[in-house]
Amino acid sequence: MNPRSQQVLEVLYERHPALLPCRPQIALAARTLCEMWASGHKLLICGNGGSAADSLHIVAELMKGFAYPRPIPAAEAAAITAVAGADASYLNSQLQGTLPAIALVSEVALTTAFSNDVAADLIFAQQVYGYGAPGDTLLAISTSGNSRNVVYATQVARAKGLHTIALTGATGGKLATFADITIPVPETEVYKVQELHLPVYHALCLAAEEEFFGQPSQR
Repeated sequence: MNPRSQQVLEVLYERHPALLPCRPQIALAARTLCEMWASGHKLLICGNGGSAADSLHIVAELMKGFAYPRPIPAAEAAAITAVAGADASYLNSQLQGTLPAIALVSEVALTTAFSNDVAADLIFAQQVYGYGAPGDTLLAISTSGNSRNVVYATQVARAKGLHTIALTGATGGKLATFADITIPVPETEVYKVQELHLPVYHALCLAAEEEFFGQPSQR
């Protein structure tokens, strides 16, 4: 990671000193994610309730510009120009670079069908099995660390060769047993855990955006 990406994390600890005990895990998570995207892989994310909303929020920050503009590469713009003709200028000026991510909470037809026809607690595991490939990463979010459907998804991810990052409350719960990296923010009440999850994942998104889309002169 470049120095400005690392500085994003330092700002996180300055603004939220309660997260200092999680500093090694957050740094490792940021490095893992950057190495994953640099290798052409994708992020899968899951959670329940507020953590489902966080999953969607994270995807929104990764799949479009967050703090930086993200112009698409010249070679890709040229390919679009060759295909799109008069529409090329609009496409090339409006499309943005991405850090590929999928929220497993958003497939309503699939998850309701699988819940009804097969097993409700495997809705995320089934998608990890279908979407996941070695080198991808699963970000598993659970305030308790014990959400059964999230734990099952993490087990399948490990079996398929994905990196696994758990974002949890203070105890880590069962997820700490199966995740490669656990970020156990130092709270146990659900809303307090969620209040600390947001700055953690914002910092991870910002650090990755700085790594891939920050201006060279700023690095």
